[in-house]
Amino acid sequence: MLTKAKIQEALGEIENASGKGLLIQSNGLRNIQILGNEVVVDVICDSPVLHQKKKFEVSILQAIHAKVDVKLQVKINLIIESPEKPVKDQIKGKPIPGVQHVIAVASGKGGVGKSTVTANMAVTLSKMGFQVGILDADIYGPSMPLMMDLVSDRPGGIEVDGVRKMEPVESYGVKVMSIGFFAGTDQAVVWRGPMATKALNQMISETFWGDLDFLLIDLPPGTGDIHLSMVQALPITGAVVVSTPQPIALADARKGVGMFQMEAINVPVLGIIENMSYFTPDELPENKYYLFGKEGAQDLANEIDVPFLGELPIIQSIREASDVGHPAALQLEGEVPLAFEKITQNIMIALANRVENLPPSEAVRITTMAGCQTSKREV
Repeated sequence: MLTKAKIQEALGEIENASGKGLLIQSNGLRNIQILGNEVVVDVICDSPVLHQKKKFEVSILQAIHAKVDVKLQVKINLIIESPEKPVKDQIKGKPIPGVQHVIAVASGKGGVGKSTVTANMAVTLSKMGFQVGILDADIYGPSMPLMMDLVSDRPGGIEVDGVRKMEPVESYGVKVMSIGFFAGTDQAVVWRGPMATKALNQMISETFWGDLDFLLIDLPPGTGDIHLSMVQALPITGAVVVSTPQPIALADARKGVGMFQMEAINVPVLGIIENMSYFTPDELPENKYYLFGKEGAQDLANEIDVPFLGELPIIQSIREASDVGHPAALQLEGEVPLAFEKITQNIMIALANRVENLPPSEAVRITTMAGCQTSKREV
């Protein structure tokens, strides 16, 4: 009887394509499938050189025919992997002194609640004991001054090592910097891409954040100049994508994830948050109405193999709290603060896994939280 064990035994003396070590001993034989009279083997090829790949394939084919059955049809799938290739560092940009982790909050589509999630995630982290900042990178539609009750505030100034810097405005224990501080309430920001990018770079380079555990970047919707400028200017630790379960929003969320996963950008995606998941009226607390579809973001996360960070229901108090500049996560009780705490804890777990699985590139690592109880002492 033809078995996987016989195939594996036949390949026991096959060398790797590079000639360094044996295929079996280096765990280069990844999979064997037997389909009637056909054998499919998936093997690691540790050399990109054409003649070595060809020789490698021939040696596998000959070994199976000689030691198992000459009549077998053999299909060989080569997985190109060069051990000599250095591991690519995923962190880009020049670090900001004192800032440990930068998390980008993005959405493919506007109107899905990205800024609301950013503001509430920031105050939730602050409640947990972390030092947190928000950089409002939505140049054309800055909303953080309103959401954090800072509409009438302006950044101060401070001299750092002989250089004049801007001080972010603080609210609810969170430091905030936004172009909205410099433009009037009724003043539209009508700038071409280079002007917007220049303004953003000025806010990055000329702001003194002090010591922060997390700097959250509230990105504009879509994928464009601001996003590229951000990943070039800052060492983005990871990205979070916000979407509603609606198919049209998920299509854009998929593009947002794809942008961060592009080879030229290569920023780890910590996960997807589903906002406006369902609506439960006060008079029918046991009922859930899925106005925009059910579990769409969760299905997308599973499909593209990124973590699903949690869901947020449609609750009137979240909207009302944002409009009056008092993030709903600050509520003392109820479903809303618990939902934001759970999502923030899931982000911390995803961030811990992300840091653990990358080459050492940061001075501070986040340890896995026991029982999801997160605190500043664990950073």
